[in-house]
Amino acid sequence: MKNRILLGGVLAGVLAIAAAAGVWYFVIRSDSPPPVSLEAALDAASATPAAGSSSTSNSGATTTSDASGNLEGTWTLVGGGSSFAGYRVQEELVGIGSTVAVGRTTAVTGTLEYNGTQITKVEVTADLSKLASDKPMRDGQLRNQAIEYAKFPTATFALTSPISIAEEPDAGETVKQTAKGNLTLHGVTKAIEMEVEGVIKDGKLVVIGSTVILFADYNISQPSGASVLSIDNKGTMELQLIFQHA
Repeated sequence: MKNRILLGGVLAGVLAIAAAAGVWYFVIRSDSPPPVSLEAALDAASATPAAGSSSTSNSGATTTSDASGNLEGTWTLVGGGSSFAGYRVQEELVGIGSTVAVGRTTAVTGTLEYNGTQITKVEVTADLSKLASDKPMRDGQLRNQAIEYAKFPTATFALTSPISIAEEPDAGETVKQTAKGNLTLHGVTKAIEMEVEGVIKDGKLVVIGSTVILFADYNISQPSGASVLSIDNKGTMELQLIFQHA
């Protein structure tokens, strides 16, 4: 009888541990990616084939985007999901505590223009209805709460001040600059500044950037839910953009 009680206790303990592990794996555990980094962006660029790194001008001459220069012209975002726009927000969840919510969309389009001394134009548009995090329930709430992508399905960034690049960078050389532009989010347009880093690698222009935004500036209300205790009043917008010569 004692052996049966002991065996039952052991089994109950094993089941409790298994249940706790299941809760941790499926509910508490976070698969949120780390912040954007140039190293990760370069890895993504290496794994993404370009649609073609050369273009022909009206005169018939071919320009290339390689280490020897000739970087002038229009650049467009490479497809295949290597570019993304997203958010990072601190949140407090019932029974879990503090965690960082990270959502990203790879449904982004954009162009960049360089005249040999300045980046004169950058326009990026992100489809917010395609934002995905490690919690599908969170993603669904954003349809009608917070960014309300059902009403405001896109966000855009447009450069308002040229970025000076006095000399064309060598392949692999990191360039750090501050990009000034207008961010349109949740139907509101505000001027922002974003710290960006860029590298030319294998004929691609790899750019990352991030900036903190206050939700109140864009009339974004904090989402509510049964498992949400609180959401920070600000978040980080982050970008990973991989361009190729148009």
